[in-house]
Amino acid sequence: MKTISRSLRLSIFLGESDIWHHRPLDAEIVSRAHRAGLADANVFRGIAGYGANLRIHTQRLLPLGGNLPLVIVIVDSAEKIRAFLSQLDDLELTAPVVLDELESIRFTDSAPAWARWSRAS
Repeated sequence: MKTISRSLRLSIFLGESDIWHHRPLDAEIVSRAHRAGLADANVFRGIAGYGANLRIHTQRLLPLGGNLPLVIVIVDSAEKIRAFLSQLDDLELTAPVVLDELESIRFTDSAPAWARWSRAS
């Protein structure tokens, strides 16, 4: 069975060396999303990119300081995402924060777990 619903995707672009109170900024944001009860949050590391300083960061060359690009992607209802945005205010983000409207498709199986396992074998 699948369920289709309207959602918002929150994407936050950072560098892996971004910190907040001696903690990686991406870890702080994911923790806040978890505490807020948001449905899904993931951090993706890029292999190359550049930001406001226009300096290219890559893992292909010998890194002169690392700082590979990261993007945090959080998906949930528009109401929950918009409410969560206020929890980012004190982080003083300087990186882009993007909201995208989308359709979410959630696949579920109505059979109990034991029945799914027996079909897989």
